[in-house]
Amino acid sequence: MDLASKLFKGDRVIWILFMFFCLVSLVEVFSATSTLAYKHANHWVPIARHASFLVGGFVLILVIHNFPCKVFSLLVLLLPVSIVLLLLAPYIGEDINGTTRWIRLFGIQFQPSELAKLSLIVFTAFMLSLRNRYTDKQIYKTILIAAGITCGIIFGDNISTAVMLFGVCYLMMFIGQLPLKRMLRLGAILFVGLVVFLVLLYITPVEHIRKMPDWLRGRLLTGKGRIERTVHPAEELVDANGVVKITDDHRQEIHAKIAIARGGVIGRMPGHGQQRDFLPQAYSDFIYAIIIEELGFAGGIVVLLLYLTLLFRVGIIARRCEKPFPRFLVLGCGLMIVVQALANMAVAVDLIPVTGQPLPLISRGGTSTLITCVYFGIILSISRFGAGMGDEEDEPEEDNVLHTDMNEQEIESVLASIEVETLEEANV
Repeated sequence: MDLASKLFKGDRVIWILFMFFCLVSLVEVFSATSTLAYKHANHWVPIARHASFLVGGFVLILVIHNFPCKVFSLLVLLLPVSIVLLLLAPYIGEDINGTTRWIRLFGIQFQPSELAKLSLIVFTAFMLSLRNRYTDKQIYKTILIAAGITCGIIFGDNISTAVMLFGVCYLMMFIGQLPLKRMLRLGAILFVGLVVFLVLLYITPVEHIRKMPDWLRGRLLTGKGRIERTVHPAEELVDANGVVKITDDHRQEIHAKIAIARGGVIGRMPGHGQQRDFLPQAYSDFIYAIIIEELGFAGGIVVLLLYLTLLFRVGIIARRCEKPFPRFLVLGCGLMIVVQALANMAVAVDLIPVTGQPLPLISRGGTSTLITCVYFGIILSISRFGAGMGDEEDEPEEDNVLHTDMNEQEIESVLASIEVETLEEANV
C-alpha cells in the first residue's frame, strides 16, 4: 500500500478512471482486432502492440505527474515545431489509408496533428493566464491567430480534427471570461461560415471537385460523401422485400447500427460480437458500436459516464487551483479528451457524419494513445501541485502535537513551568 501511495500521486479518482479506460480498451480492442489477427501467424500480435502503447503511456503518466505545473508552460515551444511538421506532412508524410497524416522521424511514426493539439491547448492556457500583463483584446487576437493558423493547416487534411480543436480553444476562451460580446460574435461567424462551407460542398458537382488539386480533392470528395450519406440515410436503401441494401458508401453506418441493435441491454459478451468482422475500423472509429454490441446498452452508458466523470473531476480540480495557468490547462486537457470521445460516440450511433476520431484511450492507436496519456499526466500533476489533491498523507503533523523524543521528566518539567507562569500571570 505504501508503494502504491508513493507511485500514484495526485487525484485518486483520475487514476481509477485511467485504469478503467485501460481495462475496457484491452478487452474490446482484443475482440475488435479479429480481422487484423487473421493476417498474422500469431493472433496475439495486434493486442500486444496495443498493450505496449498502453504500458508506455502508463510510464509517461508516472513520469509527467511528478513535474510541477509551471514546467508545462515550456510545451508552447512545440507549437511552431508542430506547425512546421504539419506543413511538411503532405511532402514527407507516409500514405496510410489514403492520407499523409503520419511522419516518421528516427524510426518513430507519429501524427503532427496530435502534437499540434497538445501545444495549442497549452498555448491557449498560457495566454489566458497573462491577463494581468496584457489586455483582453491582445490575448483574444493572439489566441485567435495561433488557433487560426494551426487549425487552418489541419483543416486541409482533417476537417473534423480542425473543427474540434478550434472548438476546444473557443470553450477555453469562453471559460476564461474573455469579453462576451467578442466571443458571441466569433461563435456566430464560425457557425455561419461552417454552414456555408458544408452547403457549398454538398451542392458542388463532383466533376468540379475532381478538377481541384490532389491534396484538396480527396478530402473534399470524402467530406461530400459523408454529408450526402447523412442527408440521405441508409433507411432509404431498402428493396421491395424490405431488406436494407448494404453498399460501400453506407457500409460503416449500417454495420454500426446492426451492432448497436444486436447489443440489447447486457450485450453478447466480449468476444461474441459479429460486426467486428464487417466494420473496417471496428477497433478505432467504430469501437463504441462494438462496445454496445458486446457489453450492451448498459456497457455503453458506463463508458459514457466514465468520460463525463472525468470532465466533472477536472472541473473540481480546476476550481481548487489558485493560479490561472494550471486551472485553464487542466480544463483544456479534460475538454480535449471528452469532446473527442463524444464525437466518436456520436458517429457510432449515427448522430453526425463519420469524423475519423478515435475513442480516447480505448481505441487502438499509437500517437493518439500516448498523447492522451500525456493529457492524463498533466491532469494528475495539476491535481497534485496546483490543487493540492492526493498528497495529504505527506503533510507534516500539527505543530501543537507533543513529540515522543522527550522523556517523562522533561515533559513534567515543561508542564510545571507552564503552570507556574500561568499562576503568576493570574496573580498579576
